[in-house]
Amino acid sequence: MKIGFIGLGIMGKPMCKNLLKAGHECTIYDIVEEAAREAVGAGAVKCESAAQAASGRKLVITMLPNSPQVKQVVLGENGIADAMDEGCIFVDMS
Repeated sequence: MKIGFIGLGIMGKPMCKNLLKAGHECTIYDIVEEAAREAVGAGAVKCESAAQAASGRKLVITMLPNSPQVKQVVLGENGIADAMDEGCIFVDMS
């Protein structure tokens, strides 16, 4: 499955790596560049924005600190709301 994963902190990075191990294709985004290194090493594709990570995906997962960050990622500049294809599933695990 083509998955966009946004938020690669303490919980997000291991979850993303498990999805990669299971054979899923993951595009990723995090505001902290170092957070993405391990996931990229495991096969993820790093994106320059949340919108880019969500574009063309069947599933988009966010693992962010709190509601304000989720709102920004979904509705803010370069947000995922306009980038997700029709029928894309959005899962917020924040």
